[in-house]
Amino acid sequence: MASMSFALTRFSGLSSKTTLSPDFDHSSRRNFLPPNRVSLKISSSTDSEPDLSVTVNGLKMPNPFVIGSGPPGTNYTVMKRAFDEGWGGVIAKTVSLDASKVINVTPRYARLRTGSAKTDVIGWQNIELISDRPLETMLKEFKQLKQEYPDRILIASIMEEYSKTGWEELIDRVEQTGVDALEINFSCPHGMPERRMGAAVGQDCALLEEVCGWINAKATVPVWAKMTPNITDITEPARVSLKSGCEGISAINTIMSVMGIDLKTLHPEPCVEGYSTPGGYSYKAVRPIALAKVMNIAQMMKSEFGEKDCSLSGIGGVETGYDAAEFILLGSNTVQVCTGVMVHGYGHVKTLCAELQDFMRQHNFSTIEDFRGHSLQYFTTHTDLVRRQKEAIEQRKAERRGLKSDKDWTGDGFVKETESMVSN
Repeated sequence: MASMSFALTRFSGLSSKTTLSPDFDHSSRRNFLPPNRVSLKISSSTDSEPDLSVTVNGLKMPNPFVIGSGPPGTNYTVMKRAFDEGWGGVIAKTVSLDASKVINVTPRYARLRTGSAKTDVIGWQNIELISDRPLETMLKEFKQLKQEYPDRILIASIMEEYSKTGWEELIDRVEQTGVDALEINFSCPHGMPERRMGAAVGQDCALLEEVCGWINAKATVPVWAKMTPNITDITEPARVSLKSGCEGISAINTIMSVMGIDLKTLHPEPCVEGYSTPGGYSYKAVRPIALAKVMNIAQMMKSEFGEKDCSLSGIGGVETGYDAAEFILLGSNTVQVCTGVMVHGYGHVKTLCAELQDFMRQHNFSTIEDFRGHSLQYFTTHTDLVRRQKEAIEQRKAERRGLKSDKDWTGDGFVKETESMVSN
């Protein structure tokens, strides 16, 4: 496989605190450039490993794997561990101005198991809130991390109540620590919406547009808006966020859920003093839903923001490097992992990288950009599928595959006829 060196032309005008490519123009954060995404130079080396490095909104990462906002980014110790293990970036647990209002309960997690012995965990629910640590403590730790890891990407996840001055103060204080970007939590499905925060904003496009306007007028580093899947059309808030100045979209946050009822006690899980509340569902079982949402957003971004350097960070059920490849094939620049870290630990990034490189070798891909968004071209409408199949069936004269209509089913060949219409 030929190795390829490449340069990515990204946004101009980010804060000098941000880790940027050498040719980055600092003049104006929102001065978009034409989409000259990849410049490839072929070298003669045939034994080099696929290059996992990515440059997103001017942020250079050794690989596309990012710690998702949540328990894996709660404090200095765990975020330091993530950097030491080799994660491409870390998004800290969401912070707000007044942590005293954040009161968590225990237990706050529940798992969905499958299999005859109920040992395989496929789903994970949480009713955990944002960070309950004092903002000043988190800010000191952000600053310490950036001092110790100046070339690594640290992203602050922030959330605030419906207050322009509150958002401006929070952004100002967080940016002073030297973080590389901001992810705005417009999507937490439980607890925070009661205070007109989180999903309460992400589900109301008029409110979202107003708050995004406040944020992007103040921020000097890239801003990613994190989307809630608990909405009819996820492209609507994504579109509003990008039009309001956000450089990137993160999707998806957790899915509102009730994990289940204990049939012995008749109480819901997770059970706190006999009671519970709906919470956010994540892990492997949500991946097909996440892929669909990411595909919808990527298609919208491609058709409506093609000349702007907007980024997409895919989230939802990533456990392997092959899972990550699916998100990248649907247009994701980076892939976030949160529950997977809680299950497998911080060292799991090495497995993720090895598996993603294995996928790339199988297809002779040298860089992430070689295949990012490749599979979007294969999505179409059901009407178009019908047309395509009709044409294909008409062309297959020697070998019959599939059935043209319901009248063609037979009793003797029913199983084979069924198999003829299965794609995997």
